[in-house]
Amino acid sequence: MTDAAGRPDETGNSALASIAAMRELKLELTRFMMSYKFASDEMLTKINILKEEFSSIHDYSPIEHVSSRLKSPEGILQKAIRKGYPLELDGIRDNIQDIAGIRITCSFISDTYRIRDLLAGQRDVTVLHEKDYIREPKANGYQSLHLIVAIPVFMSDRVQPVTVEIQIRTIAMDFWASLEHKIFYKYNGAVPDTLVEDLRQAADAASRLDVKMELLHDQVVALESVDPNDADLFSFDGLPPFPLPKGLLDSFMRGRTEPE
Repeated sequence: MTDAAGRPDETGNSALASIAAMRELKLELTRFMMSYKFASDEMLTKINILKEEFSSIHDYSPIEHVSSRLKSPEGILQKAIRKGYPLELDGIRDNIQDIAGIRITCSFISDTYRIRDLLAGQRDVTVLHEKDYIREPKANGYQSLHLIVAIPVFMSDRVQPVTVEIQIRTIAMDFWASLEHKIFYKYNGAVPDTLVEDLRQAADAASRLDVKMELLHDQVVALESVDPNDADLFSFDGLPPFPLPKGLLDSFMRGRTEPE
């Protein structure tokens, strides 16, 4: 709307201000969501570096599988309303700490704590909160190690600490949790008591399986130990693929072992 001189009248000024405010809000929401995506990407890079290092250098990798998810803006808003949190970005950032989530599936129970320690030991990763549902399972049998970590995200005009939820569990724990999740939604939360008890017993069985499988693994590792006096110092059998020619590796080995 304009006045007689062609200038925006009060109604027009209000509409322009509203449009400008909407654009600013859209920009802030985009930056808000991007910061969580970047934080997730940074943590995934750290995890994948560990996974590749273990696969290439050590006997096996404790990380079997890694997945991630990012809550949608609609999901974030619904949770904020459900929990009674203030509907502004700073309040949401302070109160909802699982917007970005990563799940790490490990082979054995000891691996979950090993990965926890390796991530927590990195200089730019701050563990804000930890819930150990492995040592103290939930009443329904759920087991997992939950971490809330903060990691700095370097934007063009700021350094923003961003939280990421990390769940670390074994293959058996993950299988149980996936099944429980499907059953919960199939019954819309009203799971029959008999099925709840069956799930709890299945969780106990999965826990015993984890303990047994790790014991078997430790026994196999002990049997595979080799007497270094009988080992062929120049044998590369059993090593993972290495991007350097074997002849070059042989030369380095001779340089280390031959007396000067």
